This record gives sequence, structure tokens and C-alpha cells, in this order.
Amino acid sequence: MDPPDLPVGLVLGDTRSMAWQEVLRTLAAPQPGPAGEGAATGVLGLQLELRELTPHTRERWNGPTSRRVTAVRGAAGRGRAAGGPPAAGTVPAGAGAGGGPATGMIRLGARPVLRTARGWARGNLTWSNVAHMRHRLDLDVEQHRWFCQLGAFHRAAGPAVPGTDLDWVHLDDFTNPVLWDLLVQARELGVELVGSGAGADVRLAGRADLDLDVVQEARGVVVRARLRIDGAPAPVAHAHAIGTHGVYVVDLTRPNRVVLAPAARTWSAQQLVLLGAGTEGGRGLADVLAGGLVVPPDAAGELVEEHLPALLAGLDVVSADRTVVLPPPAPPTLVLTVRHRPPHTVDLSWRWDGHARSAPAPDPRTLLPADLRAVLGWPDAVTDDTGTPALPGPATLRDEDAAELVTTTLPRLKGLPGVRVETVGTAPDFRRLDGPPVLSVTTYETQKHDWFDLGVSVHVDGRAVPFAPLFAALAGGKRRLLLVDGTYLRLDHPVLAPLAALIAEARDLAEWETGPRISRHQTSLWSDLVAVADEAVAAPTWEAMLADVAQGSPRATPLPRGLRATLRPYQREGFDWLASLWRHRTGGILADDMGLGKTLQCLALVQHTVEERAVDGQGALGPRRPFLVVAPTSVVPGWVAEAARFTPGLRVRRLRATEASGGVRVADAAAEADLVVTSYALLRLDADAYRDVARGTGWAGLVLDEAQQVKNATSLVHAAARDLEVPFTLAVTGTPMENSLTELHALLALTVPGLFPSARGFVEQYVRPVEGVRTGITAGPGGGEDVGADVARVRTERLARLRRRVRPFLLRRTKELVAADLPAKQEQTLTVELTPAHREVYDRYLQRERAKLFGLIDDLDRQRFIVYRSLTLLRMLALDPALIDPALGGSRSAKLDTLLEQLEDVVAEGHRALVFSQFTSYLAIVGDALREAGVPFVQLDGSTVRREEVLEEFRTGAAPVFLISLKAGGTGLNLTEADYVFLLDPWWNPASEQQAVDRTHRIGQQRTVMVYRMVAAGTIEEKVVALQARKAALVDAVIDDGDLFSSALTADEVRALLA
Repeated sequence: MDPPDLPVGLVLGDTRSMAWQEVLRTLAAPQPGPAGEGAATGVLGLQLELRELTPHTRERWNGPTSRRVTAVRGAAGRGRAAGGPPAAGTVPAGAGAGGGPATGMIRLGARPVLRTARGWARGNLTWSNVAHMRHRLDLDVEQHRWFCQLGAFHRAAGPAVPGTDLDWVHLDDFTNPVLWDLLVQARELGVELVGSGAGADVRLAGRADLDLDVVQEARGVVVRARLRIDGAPAPVAHAHAIGTHGVYVVDLTRPNRVVLAPAARTWSAQQLVLLGAGTEGGRGLADVLAGGLVVPPDAAGELVEEHLPALLAGLDVVSADRTVVLPPPAPPTLVLTVRHRPPHTVDLSWRWDGHARSAPAPDPRTLLPADLRAVLGWPDAVTDDTGTPALPGPATLRDEDAAELVTTTLPRLKGLPGVRVETVGTAPDFRRLDGPPVLSVTTYETQKHDWFDLGVSVHVDGRAVPFAPLFAALAGGKRRLLLVDGTYLRLDHPVLAPLAALIAEARDLAEWETGPRISRHQTSLWSDLVAVADEAVAAPTWEAMLADVAQGSPRATPLPRGLRATLRPYQREGFDWLASLWRHRTGGILADDMGLGKTLQCLALVQHTVEERAVDGQGALGPRRPFLVVAPTSVVPGWVAEAARFTPGLRVRRLRATEASGGVRVADAAAEADLVVTSYALLRLDADAYRDVARGTGWAGLVLDEAQQVKNATSLVHAAARDLEVPFTLAVTGTPMENSLTELHALLALTVPGLFPSARGFVEQYVRPVEGVRTGITAGPGGGEDVGADVARVRTERLARLRRRVRPFLLRRTKELVAADLPAKQEQTLTVELTPAHREVYDRYLQRERAKLFGLIDDLDRQRFIVYRSLTLLRMLALDPALIDPALGGSRSAKLDTLLEQLEDVVAEGHRALVFSQFTSYLAIVGDALREAGVPFVQLDGSTVRREEVLEEFRTGAAPVFLISLKAGGTGLNLTEADYVFLLDPWWNPASEQQAVDRTHRIGQQRTVMVYRMVAAGTIEEKVVALQARKAALVDAVIDDGDLFSSALTADEVRALLA
């Protein structure tokens, strides 16, 4: 393998010919700089100089704006600058924390200088042109970059003040504490700090501390300001603040001697006064305290009890010789400033009042109860950059939140010890409505068949709440509603919860342009509204549907005279349920287990509608129109045969081909039929023709058999079914969902549109809360680990709501519950050990695929095809290596030998068997082995042409073994002649296997059904079986009463399959 590209400038030559020691020594050696850079000749320095600001005046408008200070005279060095006007008592002093220059002020100026043969020179080098002088002066790259950064940070403090000297920057005004990092870096880069004039000395120290020292002397108690630089005393009277983060000290006899040091921590306002900053009298106070303020002995008590506690709020106060016992710092007060702005806005800001710098900062969370902190939006933990508890930043509350603050939160705050509330401005006259909402709801008929207008009125404390702002607040998820007169109410009351849920779904339906509406399918929402409303009045047709459908006990409907079958009790209940749906023209999902006679129940309904219309003639029920049944191609003949058997009076037309290929026109078939049967493929290809019939004479209803075929809402066949304008749609499937709730939503969108919001809204309200975290519910097979109570609670609540909403429109019965006379089904797993040669091949490929996939699993959505390809490869290898490479075959696999042994015994005893596999190539290997063994068989897969002949050959017993592709024969077949089922390769979706088994374990079976799952030991097949334990609970979570919900194959599940 070629070595990777090396960095520019690292020249190793041919590393193949170098000893490893030489490679490492070369790497460790100092490396040359960037390509093209030689040694620079220009060396920069930073010149520091004490300068007096001389701003322009009317008489002197064009002279220099600052000048160098060469000497300072007067008491304590505070006379006047040499050559300048008399200085005020505040000279020299800095401008404080970032303030602009003041008249007559002395500042510490800085500018770039260049080293020459004669020493340091300014030349024409200034802050305004240093950025452009690198190449002209051949400057060092890193030094040049450093000067550009220093200038940029200074400019960022604020705009330049007119009349200032742009050749200099004044460190007094440098507000950013990054200055000290830059000065340390300057030393590392060789940028010297230089003074001006003979004997100049500029020194960078490490730390500055400033405090008040209180000591007992004979003359009284002396309070003295104390400055220490790197622990050594320094004269406070000669010190000046650099922003709020540092200090410089000037030798008053030689102003070109300066020491700079960063503050141990940010200067307080009082400390800035000690450094001569701030007000005009600040320097005078500094001078007094620098020399020592004497408190008479008889006033010592007053000093300790009254004055020192106040000083502790902003200064570090010590007694260096411990001659004075200092008082403990007074407890600070947490101050909330509330500023009112019209119309309903409140600004909040927090600060400490009386907080002592010498004491640890208190944790503000200890002063406020947790519920108040939550209301005020405090984070759980607030700390500053040192990890010390700090106050939250400013916040702004508006409208309802401001009203709640003024009426509820502030009164509580004002009663807390250690907390003070200061109000600026006048608070509006907010008033909270505390009474329970009085809700009245009414439904009214509309011209739209599926919708009712919903009348809603809400009263609180006798006051009517306008619906428009109430609707907007509920739709926006607000917790409170503020009315125009300043009154407000809380919206989290249980009475308003069902109304909020209705509005949440209506947002996506976009059905409320002219007012609130409710879908005729939203029966559970109406029940929720009725449960909390003080008055509820339903439209007559709505009331009738609620009594018939939503209550779970539809009234009995006479069986049609033309039905030639005796219905079992559960089938009779199913017919009554279907008839009630038809009566109210609302669709549903018939989700009985496979083999319980769903087709018969549907035919009974069609026969009932035909006879009902015949009695009515051309009256209220309108003209005679046919039902359209759509089913998989393999299932279409079964519908025709069962219709001829059970409802011979129906006129049935089967469509076999598209109109373009010469098939019967859809309109012609519909004109002469009571029942038109077609396939999903033909519906998709001739979608326009079926839609034209719907818009013309019309379909009486639509039946979607094996409706999992339309579980993908984005597919063309789903779109074709959705575009059919029919008054009644019924989905028939034993597996209404296999992998995700979105599949159930796709079916409900066809059968009961309006029951749920749009697909996007359904995902937000149900799919994400339920499927987002699989763990959290441990009951049932495949249960996960516990998660937070909130996640589990939301998940359980959404599942319960989903079941309640779906229940009136979905009917599901299992064989265990309703078919007590159905023979038993015994299931057994046959574990097969791989042969040594087979094991060696499987393990080798497993390691290769595992290494390839572990880097892709985390991006499963984009790499799904590659991941599934590798998993499929391992599944095929577990069956027989010859499936991926004939050269690896060698001899027959152990699984095939075991299958042949089983089939020989089954056939010899007169039984018949179904053999399923996902892989038609493996069925071909099985077929070759059966042929060699002399066992008659037939095979059904996607390539089978004479399908009905194959089925007949098996049913008559000519071929006792039926090899079936799981995809081609897993649905729609009735093969009760078989009583043995062999599943050769497990699939991670257990519903597919169950559908295969139910080809024989169904109504009409007279013998016990034996099911054998053949699993190769120590392979991916064992992991797939374990995964099935979780997937098997998919339907139970929503359709039945299980507690676990499982989603589609995830990254963690893929890792488990490869483990």
C-alpha cells in the first residue's frame, strides 16, 4: 500500500529505503516553515509611552492630539505634565472601564516600532498601515499577524473618538482581557515591550491584587489601599486601571518606567475608584486611601459595624496583621428588576445587591423554589466561566406570560427572604379568570358528507371567551390566553384538552377556514368532548352513527336471501359490523386472522347491498352500481370461485388484462356487473379507466383485499386507489401493519379519511412518540429496557388514544378466540448444525461482511441497500454456499439432508407438505434433490405460468410436496389439503411467515398442522429468530392489547444480526 501524502515541507525521500529510526528522527527534527518563507529581516516591537491627551480647541485646531509625558511634578506626583497646562486633581488617570478620552487625561499609549541598526525607530509605521507593511519591511509573519490581531481587538472595543491620535492605541481603553494573552504571546514571538527615551523599562508581571487593609495603630484604625504585583507591594497612588482587567504602575520620577499586570479577577466599581478611575473625585479618594485613612479610636465600633460590611460588597477587605476582627459579609439580596413596556411586555434582569467579593458567591437557586425557577425560565445549572453559580441573563415576557408573571409570580417573589423586586413603569391591570371553563358543543349537518360543522362556546367566570383567539392559542400550543381587556385564562384545563386535540389535527387537514369542523369518523374525539362538556347536542345522523358504529355493538342486519352459506357466529358479527359501516357510508378495516373467512363476510355484504337496492328500486338509494374488488393476481381467481359458490346470484366480472392490451373495457364490465374483480397491477396500469367509472356511473364501494399491497402511501397503486371517488372503502387484510404505524395510516387514509391528520401530522402525533424509542415497555415478548417515565407515559397515552380512535373502524378476531373447532397448530424449531466445510465458508464471509458493514450501520438510511445486500448474502450462505458461488457447493448442505429425511417420512405416511423459502434459487436446489429422490412435487414462484394447474395437481394428491416462494405464495392461497409446513429460512418480519403458515391452517382444515422452522445453528438465522420475538409484538401494540411496539429494522438490530 502506498504511504499517505506527507505535509508540505516534510521531505523524507523514499521512505521504503529508510530505517525506521531514521524516519522517526526526521519527523522529530525541527521542520522548515511554510514553503517560500525565508528568514525575515524586519523585527517588530511594541513601544509603550505615557502620553497626555491634548484635544483640539477653537484656538488650537490642527496640532497634535497627544504628546509624550517626560516628567510629573507636584505632591504625590500629581502636579502638571511637563510642558503642559496645569493638571486637575485627577491627573493622571485612566478613563475607566472602556470610557473615551477625557480632557487633560494621561494615558499609556502603544504603537509598533521597527528595530534598526541604531535601535528602535517609529519611522512611518503606524496602526493604520502596519497591516500593509509586511512585504515592504520584510516582517516576520507571526509578529506581523500578532500586531494585526492586537489592533483588531482594540478597534472592536468601539469606534474611534474624533480628535484622538490614530498613531497610538491607549491600553487604558482596551476592554478585552485577551490583551494579557496577547502580551504573553508577544514574548514568545520575540516582540519586545520597549519604552521611549533613555533608561526606559517596561515589564510584564503575572498578577495584580488590590484590597483594603484595616489595621489597629496607636492613632486609631487605619484603612489603607494595598496593591501587590506578583505578591510585592506597589504604590496604589501611581497605579492606573487597564479596562476592568488589569493595571499599570508608573514610576513618577521616570515616567518611561512602567509595570503592567493582569488583575487577579475583574475589578469592581469600588476597585476602579481606588485606581483613580471614574468620577472627578475618584483620584482624590484614591490618594487618601493610598496614604491611609485614619479612623479615631472612639469610632472603631462604627467602622466595624456599619461601614466595613458595606465595603465588603465591592472590595476585598483584610486585616493583614489580624489586629482588627472583620465582620462577616452581610447576606446579599437577589434583586429582580421588572421593566414594563406597552402594551403587554415585561423585561427582567437579575443582580446581586450587597454581595461581598471576599465571600464565595451564593447559589441563587437556593433562594427560589424549583417551581418558580421553572416559571421564570431558569436553567437547571447556571455558572460563570470559573464554575461559580451565576445569575441568569436578561429575559423578556409578553402577553399571557407577562400577565401570569404580574398576577402570580411576582407576589410570591416579594414574599421570599433575600429577594427584592424593583419595578420600573406601570403594570397593566391584569386579572386571571380562575373559574372552570363551561363548554358547550353542537354538531350541524353540512353539504359535505364526511363533515359536520362544530359549534363551540366557552365561558369562564360568566364571561364568554371569543372563539377566534381561543382557537389560535390552542392551535399554537399556548398554555394561557390573554384577552384584550387584560383578563386571561389558563388553557391546560382538562375541559379544553379534547378541543385542543381536535384543533391540533385540524391544522393539518386545513378544514377550518370558515369555522370549526369535525369529521364523521372522529367519534372518539366527540366522545371526549361530550365527557367534559356541560352541554352537547349532536346532529341526528351523527347521533345515529354513534349509536350504531362507535358503541361497538352494531344492530343485527338480516342475512341476504341470496347467500348460500351458513355463517359462523363470529362471521355473522362481522357481517353486522360491515353492514353498519355500509349503512352510514363509512369505511373500515376487516383485519381478521388469515383463514377465518374474510372473503365470505365481504361477499355477504355485497349480496346485502344488491338486495337492499333491489327492494328500493330507483329510489333513495340511487341507481344500481357495482362493487370493485382489488386483490393480488393470485387471489383474484379465489374471489371469482367463492362468489360462484356462496353468492351465485351476483353478476361477477373478472378483468384479466389492461384495456391497451385488448382486455375488456372497465366501463363495459361495470355496466353489466354487481361485482368487478381486478388486480392491483391492472388498477395501477388502467387507473384512468377506473377513475372514469367512479366519476360516471360510479362504484358502489371499493374492497381492497390483501390490503397490505397499498400500505405504502407514496406508491402508485395507493394513489390509484385514493383517486377513486367511492362512498365506501373496505380494506381486508390479516396484517394491517407489519413494520410501522405509517402503514396503518396509509390504509385508514383510504378507508376512513379524516380520522387522522395528514401523514406528516400523524408522524408527529403518533409515530414518533410510539416508535421513536422502542425501550420503555418491558411486558410482552421482546420487551426492552426501562426509559424515563415521561417517555413511557407519553408513549402509553398516545397508544391508548390511537387504539380508541381506531377501534370503531377496525375489526380483528384471532383464530384462538373465535375458531375453537379449528385443529391445533404445533410449531417446532429444527436446529441444524452446519457441516465443517460449510462452517468454514460461512465464518470467513461473516468476518468479511462484518468488517465492511460496521462503518456503514450508523448511516443506515443512506447505506440501507449495501447493508441489506450483505445481510441477504449471509442468509443465503446459511442455507447453502452454492447459492452465492457454485464452486463453494461441494456437497449437499445439512439443512437439505434434514429436509429430505423429513419429507420422505411425511410422504410415506400419506401427508402433504408445503415448503417455503425466500430464495427461488434454493427452491431449485431442493427440487433437484426431490427429483433425484423420486418424490413428486410442484413449484410456485414468480415465474410460474400455469398457476391454477399447479394448484390443482397438488390438491388432487398427484404431487404431495409443494415448493412455494414466500413472496409468490405467501398470500391468497387456500391449501388446507396440506398439514405439514416447512419454513427453510426465517425472515425478520414474522407476519410474512404467519401468512405462509395460514395457507393451510385455516377454516376447512381437518387435521393438526405441523410447522417446522429450520434454523442453521450459529448463523444469522438464529439472530433473525431472536429479532422475530420483538417484531411479533408489532400488531399487538395497536390492534390487540399488547404492550410493545416495534419499528422497522434499525441500526442496533443490524448490529445484533452481525454479532
